[in-house]
Amino acid sequence: MKKVIAVKGSKGLKAFIDFPHTLFKNDPNYVPELFIAQRDMLTPGKHPFHEHSKVQLFLAYEDQEVIGRIAAIRNNNHNELHHSTDGFFGFFECINDQETADLLIQTAGKWLKDQGLNTIIGPVNFSTNETCALLIEGFEGSPMVMMPYNPPYYLQLLENQGFSKRMDLRAYYYEAGAYDDRSVKLLDIIQERLKRNSIVVRKINMKNFVEEVRDVKEVYNKAWDSNLGFVPMTDKEFDHMAKDLKLILDPDFCLVAEQNGKLIGFALAIPDINPILKTIKKGRLLPFGIFKLLGMKKKIKGIRIMTLGVVDGYRKMGIEACLYGLIIKAFQEKNYTYAEASWTLEHNDLVNKAIERINGIPYRKYRILEKSI
Repeated sequence: MKKVIAVKGSKGLKAFIDFPHTLFKNDPNYVPELFIAQRDMLTPGKHPFHEHSKVQLFLAYEDQEVIGRIAAIRNNNHNELHHSTDGFFGFFECINDQETADLLIQTAGKWLKDQGLNTIIGPVNFSTNETCALLIEGFEGSPMVMMPYNPPYYLQLLENQGFSKRMDLRAYYYEAGAYDDRSVKLLDIIQERLKRNSIVVRKINMKNFVEEVRDVKEVYNKAWDSNLGFVPMTDKEFDHMAKDLKLILDPDFCLVAEQNGKLIGFALAIPDINPILKTIKKGRLLPFGIFKLLGMKKKIKGIRIMTLGVVDGYRKMGIEACLYGLIIKAFQEKNYTYAEASWTLEHNDLVNKAIERINGIPYRKYRILEKSI
């Protein structure tokens, strides 16, 4: 008999985090999440999201075996900003069984309904600032760092539950030598033109990391597209994310644009450490996984371009081209072989066309779904 129960205690949390390892044990594309990071994210007092919002985890069982999981999420900051009563679900994993998926969604939906919410949106973990959306096209190969992965049958399970499309997201792929490097060739000209407007583009100063993060946060919250219900990150949330990213950050791929000392744009690409994470059993860094992570960094061959943003009023001045050019130049100098630009909103023509102009190939599609509860 199948049942869904609320997660309680460290034992339940461990079962929640570890379930994907069992579900995907025969999937060569699966990349385990780091256990410590997941545990901290899902523990009130460890992650700042819990200071303003609420999360309830659920596990589905058949007899004593875990067969599915889901998180019901009440994001108070989202609802206050957008004057909405939206609920969210995330961390969804399930065997290929409609009854199990139904039980999970119905249980999460009831919890959200009891919280006074009338819509369920997802998957998001916890918001679009973190890993989000369902992979619906491009299942070949492993996901890039900090991007979602799931089997094809998830979409059918959720559509059978009454979910429909809210928004699609895109990911673009570049192979070494197959992209347009015009922006690299024109870098000197672009940078000289920007200097005439007192604009410079530089690497982030790792010795002044705390102050740099504070300024970047303002640009991030101003420049990001709000059409999907984006919610600015709190100071603590941004600091938490920055602290995690610092462990893998390469300053050559973390760039800021400033005018007379004021930050007006930035770009971030991170090394694709997923091929390393695949070798770390069950995402346990301790006792030996940390050595794999540190020792194999030199074997990294790709990057994920996570974000590139310019504050309104400074767009189309050449800052974007300069940021792209410097990232491509560093990519070339390190002899990397592949890159992914992800994710972008499907209707963001300005960004999508810019990526396509330098021969980015749309190769994966993701979907955020919704339904009334």
